Amino acid sequence: MEKFDYIIQDQLGLHARPAGMLVKIAQSCGSQIQVLMEGKTADAKRLFALMSLSAKKNDRLTFMVEGEKEHEDCMRLKTFCRENL
Repeated sequence: MEKFDYIIQDQLGLHARPAGMLVKIAQSCGSQIQVLMEGKTADAKRLFALMSLSAKKNDRLTFMVEGEKEHEDCMRLKTFCRENL
């Protein structure tokens, strides 16, 4: 399992558009991807689960990636976060 933290930079936080884009990337990955924030956990492949985190600017998200191509999937997610969150 690989994991990384990301602090949201977007003024609007994890709102619908980037959350939907994140779900699409997660669904294209073969790995299982969980997002943790302040004791809550969400499946990154489910939009409503991600939205339920109510992540705002400066909130820390922890991504946990587990699967055969977890390193590649983790790198894709890191790139996405830097470019969109």
